[in-house]
Amino acid sequence: MMAYELHLLTNYLIVGALLFGIGLIGFLSRRNMIVMFLSAEMMLQGVSISLVAWGRYFNDLDGQILVIFIITVAACEAALALALILMLFQRRGNLDIALWHDLRESNQPPYVDRELPETPPYASGPWPSLTPAGRRPDLPREETDYRSHV
Repeated sequence: MMAYELHLLTNYLIVGALLFGIGLIGFLSRRNMIVMFLSAEMMLQGVSISLVAWGRYFNDLDGQILVIFIITVAACEAALALALILMLFQRRGNLDIALWHDLRESNQPPYVDRELPETPPYASGPWPSLTPAGRRPDLPREETDYRSHV
């Protein structure tokens, strides 16, 4: 029975770590504010799953109680984020984080958004193709050009 509980704990912790990792990557790699807030919510849910798993493993309700507080904080964060996003969108008409770098401290260098370099055009030539294998079947032209039924 103990091996089953340990295996179940491991599975829950893996799912929680995956959710937290996906949320962290989404938060660090995206510049849209809505996606950043959704990624923060995903990280909170990953932590919540881990807390519930540890609470179940130790037969204690402390993990579930902490998750209730996390859900409360996440709901408050979502309400504040919605108000913030609506206000910022009204001011600039865009939700890109790079547009809001002028609000930083005065001693910080300005943000410079560099374009990606152009990719060189591919050399024009024939597309690669596979060599034919075997022999072509002899099918009547009516079967290949027209369908008798759909």
